[in-house]
Amino acid sequence: MAKALTGHLTSDLRTSAALTRENRRLRTRVEDLQALVLRLQAENDQLTAQRAASRDADRVVEDLQLA
Repeated sequence: MAKALTGHLTSDLRTSAALTRENRRLRTRVEDLQALVLRLQAENDQLTAQRAASRDADRVVEDLQLA
């Protein structure tokens, strides 16, 4: 019976074509989201480094003011 159901489901070319299109669309969307995640991670790393540098500069200024 499982073979009959499987054969029945895959015999409709319209459904197969629609699933292929949907699968392609979803794969493209996943790739786009993965690229966005990488871009945001890089941006976050850059901002974190800038913040650390700013804190270091602030500490140097404070140390000079105290001396």
